[in-house]
Amino acid sequence: MHLLEKRLRKPGEAFNAPRSVRDFLTLNLAGYDREGFSVLWLDMQHRLIEAEHLFAGTLSQTSVYPREVLKRALHHNAAAAIFAHNHPSGCAEPSQADQLLTGTLKQALGLVDVRVLDHFVIAGRDTLSFAEKGLL
Repeated sequence: MHLLEKRLRKPGEAFNAPRSVRDFLTLNLAGYDREGFSVLWLDMQHRLIEAEHLFAGTLSQTSVYPREVLKRALHHNAAAAIFAHNHPSGCAEPSQADQLLTGTLKQALGLVDVRVLDHFVIAGRDTLSFAEKGLL
């Protein structure tokens, strides 16, 4: 995992391919036995500033606080964000709550000009991209 993260932190290396984002997030979230929520904070060229695991929950849910996500975006001076959370159940389909949360976070971050590029659900080896499914 650290080699992939180091490569993505090199000047000029950007998250511009969905596959590299999927690989990175799968390495970071697939092994968790509880739901968790992470954010990739990106600069204007979509280079990784920081990968943060912000919230951890139970087997079937986690609480995500938009105010805290917004504070972290400002802390990192991020221009863009990619959200990710895992489903330990093994089903990558997003719940209605997942979709509502994504909309709330997108709206909140939009107020401070942070663009939400995607939200991935990681379920073992299966992943789902909100952007690819037209849910963003």
